Amino acid sequence: MTITLNGTKREFPGPMTLPDLLAAVDLAGKPVVVEHNQTALLPREIATTVVNEGDVIEIVQITAGG
Repeated sequence: MTITLNGTKREFPGPMTLPDLLAAVDLAGKPVVVEHNQTALLPREIATTVVNEGDVIEIVQITAGG
């Protein structure tokens, strides 16, 4: 399936869950903020969200720094 991930068209096997997608881009278990089709997801929603053909996903990794 083709999705837009952080502004770039990408191919992934699908459909898949958002945790599967995070694992595929090496962000599993890391603190992230996710927007799915222009809707910001709560952390508890990430586990149950399914990514389908044509979806637009924005992922921002939260990092600490000073």
